[in-house]
Amino acid sequence: MSSSRRGSGGGSITVSAYGADGPYGDHVKRTAPVTETTTASTSPLERLFKISERGSTVGRELRGGLVTFVTMSYIIVLNPLILGSFAADSPSAKVDVLGNILPVAQVAAATALVAGVMTLLMGLVANYPFALATGLGINVLVAVTIAPLMTWPEAMGLVVVDGIIIVILVATGFRTAVFNAVPPELKTAIAVGIGLFICFIGFVDSGFVRRLPDAAHTTVPVGLGIGGSIASWPTFVFVIGLLVTAVLVARRVRAGILIGVVFSTVLAIVIEAVAKVGPSQGTNPKGWSLGYPALPKSVVGLPDLSLVGDISFGAWTRLPALTVSLLVFTLVLANFFDAMGTMTGLGKQAGLLKPNGQLPNVGRALFIEGTGAIAGGAASVSSNTVFVESASGIAEGARTGLANVVTGLLFLAAMFFTPLYAVVPIEAAAPALVIVGALMFRQVTEIDFTDFRVALPAFLTIVVMPFTYSIANGIGAGFISYVLLAAATGKARTVHPLMWVVAVAFVGYFAVGPIEAALHA
Repeated sequence: MSSSRRGSGGGSITVSAYGADGPYGDHVKRTAPVTETTTASTSPLERLFKISERGSTVGRELRGGLVTFVTMSYIIVLNPLILGSFAADSPSAKVDVLGNILPVAQVAAATALVAGVMTLLMGLVANYPFALATGLGINVLVAVTIAPLMTWPEAMGLVVVDGIIIVILVATGFRTAVFNAVPPELKTAIAVGIGLFICFIGFVDSGFVRRLPDAAHTTVPVGLGIGGSIASWPTFVFVIGLLVTAVLVARRVRAGILIGVVFSTVLAIVIEAVAKVGPSQGTNPKGWSLGYPALPKSVVGLPDLSLVGDISFGAWTRLPALTVSLLVFTLVLANFFDAMGTMTGLGKQAGLLKPNGQLPNVGRALFIEGTGAIAGGAASVSSNTVFVESASGIAEGARTGLANVVTGLLFLAAMFFTPLYAVVPIEAAAPALVIVGALMFRQVTEIDFTDFRVALPAFLTIVVMPFTYSIANGIGAGFISYVLLAAATGKARTVHPLMWVVAVAFVGYFAVGPIEAALHA
């Protein structure tokens, strides 16, 4: 990434956004004259956002904010399909311990609301073009691992607790200390593992990978499609959607993921109108699993925000305190490393880092990000965090919080179009999961696999997540194996004390069953 600035006598700003690579592996450079941006201004926008001081213009900020929204707006479609369900009796429904679901339309409206509010706050308080929305990975953890153990309000209550802890860690400065305690290789492995897990979720939800009915009597637990082939129209939509989205991303098309979801949805609507596939509902293996691709009766509607405030802290009485504490700890870990890494990367791309590598006003940004977890839990949409897709807006010239104001207002406007989301089948959205997983997985090149002391913990972190369908299990396996190998090879003193604390906590997490049995014996 290169960034050079010269005074108002001429010259240019040269920004190589995304470092050496663009959002999808391309090299992007943007050169623009800065004569217009270095003139002192007393306008309210200039005083609030310091637009010219950062070498930008109002036009660039507005354009950058729009591009960021278009690039990441897929989360309004995707998050409801990860957390929500259309019917509790669907075989793919995300039900809690009482069999309840989060309605898709309500999750969509609340997702747009919280993303809009938190993005606005990041722009107005921290003055950064870093948009926030429900974090992919954390929402999967909540839907797949946490909610089945308790009620949805209780699960979201844990997300709120996670956010409160994050805010406290920011206020005390402890967040940076813990972040520095985890080796870079494990931080990278966590991101890669989440990417692989997200990809696997996409394969399963689309029917591309299915659990074999007689898995107990075969040598493999899962297989390709139905009978080893792509034998259903919904899975066909997934495959075509994945290929189209991949081409769009490879050709560096802005909003390629969103366009891919829209294309797949239109294809699904056409196929359903012709082939009359019908919903799955547990009796039709070739039907649509979640969502039904039919034209909606209306496009615009008042948002249903009844999920806002529907939380409970009853998990502490429903489950053993150790189990709940470790679930919260896992949420904190996921929020912890994802946000700090993303903000550092975006700050580099925007040329906002100080010479010492620090991000100005990072405390404000981290505080807002922590508050995003509280707001996301309180609205039942999972933790909100900084989106790496903000890099697309930065590539368009966004350098200040004004871009976030544009993005935030567009998210708020999106609340009124929730009837559109019910027509998106999971098979049309699943390609986005695979693409996002691939983008996250490419960080694996940053891990030194020639050093087995690092290679095995990183490998376990990555593969245990999808193989056990749990992000928490992957993090735990990686941390425990890392400290054990360090101790066994005479490198115990190189391990930060906090890593030992984390590893011991995860030993308790994995042994919670035997521990509970021993306590009740």
